[in-house]
Amino acid sequence: MIKRVVEKPMQMKAYIWVVFAAMLWGTTGTAQTFLTGPAHPLTIGAARLAIGGFGLLVFVWISGNLKGVKVPWRWVGLSALCMALFQPFFFSSVQLTGVAIGTVVAIGSAPAFSGILEAFVMKRKPERVWMFSSFLSVVGCILLFANRDSYIVDPFGVMLGLLAGLAFAGYAMFSKNVLSFMEVVPAVAMIFSLSGLGLLPFLFFLDTGYLAEPQNLIIVGYLGIGATSLAYLLFSSGLKTIPSSSAVTLSLAEPLTASVLGVVVVGEALSGQSWIGVALLMGGIALLAFGKSSKA
Repeated sequence: MIKRVVEKPMQMKAYIWVVFAAMLWGTTGTAQTFLTGPAHPLTIGAARLAIGGFGLLVFVWISGNLKGVKVPWRWVGLSALCMALFQPFFFSSVQLTGVAIGTVVAIGSAPAFSGILEAFVMKRKPERVWMFSSFLSVVGCILLFANRDSYIVDPFGVMLGLLAGLAFAGYAMFSKNVLSFMEVVPAVAMIFSLSGLGLLPFLFFLDTGYLAEPQNLIIVGYLGIGATSLAYLLFSSGLKTIPSSSAVTLSLAEPLTASVLGVVVVGEALSGQSWIGVALLMGGIALLAFGKSSKA
């Protein structure tokens, strides 16, 4: 009984860490609006992973936190591969089929893929609270992005969006296995350093001249340190305690944050339908956090 009482606040903290991580991810779109000059999305993704991963790896190396650490290379490699693949899949999907469809397909499909992976790979039966909250959140995400731009239902773009959702779900599941062997900071440092290496070619073959501007460099630095290193440290801290499927569903707080920031900072306007989407997203996230916590 005492153990269950102790576990409740621990689980609640885990849900909060993941939501905070998603909120940091949600700042990336607003931050990118302040970039000047032509900035290719793939170079932004590659730069943020390189800064976030290598910066954290240097810190871990200097602090000596890698000494004596047993690295589960198979799980680290699979996590890094999934994160590296997510970037080009997602950005290419958005480019081919538009922001609305690309975002809904990629981010909205991730909870379903996560539940499927847990069921078939980890033999974990999905809980009703998770299924209902995921349904509310995904429907909210669809309504939120409805009428945002012209719809271009490009079959290849949709397929890439689905692959992005699968890649993120895979990252969540594989990195949870890494966290059973390693502490959060060295685990995130190694995973993102490897994924950053995989995306480095984009920095050599695409135009990166915009990084010469001090303002742009500061923004990309924030994307690497705040929206990558710090965000994934928070995400991984929560992932140690809660199922990967729950963490992926909570990550839908990312488009919610991005939309609110778009209204408050950028001056965008949301339709009534989009505000209903915001309410459903918030309801789904709250149901998962408080519903699962009460059952712990």
